Amino acid sequence: MCDLLRINTDRGVMLNDGKSRFSINGKPIYHFVGGSTFSEYTVCHIGSVAKINPAAPLDKVCILSCGISTGLGAALNVAKPKKGHTVAVFGLGAVGLAAAEGARLSGASRIIGVDLNPSRFNEAKKFGVTEFVNPKDHDKPVQQVIIEMTDGGVDRSIECTGNVRAMISAFECVHDGWGVAVLVGVPGKDDEFKTHPMNLLNERTLKGTFFGNYKPRTDLPGVVEKYMNKELEVEKFITHSIPFSEINKAFDYMLKGEGLRCIIRMEG
Repeated sequence: MCDLLRINTDRGVMLNDGKSRFSINGKPIYHFVGGSTFSEYTVCHIGSVAKINPAAPLDKVCILSCGISTGLGAALNVAKPKKGHTVAVFGLGAVGLAAAEGARLSGASRIIGVDLNPSRFNEAKKFGVTEFVNPKDHDKPVQQVIIEMTDGGVDRSIECTGNVRAMISAFECVHDGWGVAVLVGVPGKDDEFKTHPMNLLNERTLKGTFFGNYKPRTDLPGVVEKYMNKELEVEKFITHSIPFSEINKAFDYMLKGEGLRCIIRMEG
């Protein structure tokens, strides 16, 4: 959300002189997303660097830089479920499971996982998910199913798929009067969110978040400390580790929905 750095995704050069810090045979190689981390050494703007506990193992805490923090923060910083609340999580990939973990840490009494892939439920139990709903198993909208399961709707819902229909379901399944829905997934550029205005007038709240409302430079060191103090388990998110030379395998795992997070080791 930083005005200065938010366009780093497509800038490709450093801010102060508009030039790249990488080259090959005299030709510039451009920076990627302000980080350029597919290299042993890189040059970043100071705003893209967070100093963390030097004792933290980088092959574990690297996954906190994106995805895990996004889901965790969506629960802890934005949805803010209270002890005993019911929470629905849409999408049980790594981000959704991190949101479930945040709900579990908050003391939620029921965490309902919603996903089209039934093989994800067993894994989801490790992250605190207590019940599973597959929209394909029902002949009514999934928000209706959840409202019936919870006698009026969940206290909090967190949407982690980027599918606009799931976003609408996540909003419409929260309880009127106090329910809060948080959108995390990134939609397609032409998608439109449509719901009846009565759903807002009935005192439901709709929120969005980017990176779980964490400020990377100031907040990430604290998330790392949660791991170091054993409050947060990151190992269970890491399902594969491969050398850089086999990076295409990581894309295969992702596209097949196998595994959660794959660590790329730079030595290979």
